[in-house]
Amino acid sequence: MAWLITKYFITAALVVFISEIAKRSDKLGAILTALPLISVLTLVWLYADKQPIERIASYARYTFWYVIPTLPMFLALPVLIPKVGFWLSLLISIIVACICLIGLANLLRSFGIELL
Repeated sequence: MAWLITKYFITAALVVFISEIAKRSDKLGAILTALPLISVLTLVWLYADKQPIERIASYARYTFWYVIPTLPMFLALPVLIPKVGFWLSLLISIIVACICLIGLANLLRSFGIELL
């Protein structure tokens, strides 16, 4: 139980730390966010929890494919915010990411890669 609490604390502290940095510097916050810190931390937690290497490798492989369709979200959001506000822009951007994920999944299925 202590290990689980430690993992929660470190992960939450990292997210809060980056959000505090982003309040002071949008560029530095974005750089820290763009680094795959949460993905790397997840890989470390999986390894520390003695998960099979195959599962860790599979997680890394899926993370690669799932990042690609989320990228248009970060293009749509800054364009939409001045027009429709934050919350609606965020919702639309998430929908865009979901549509892109479904499209990529359909495309990759023809190459034998199952994402969904």
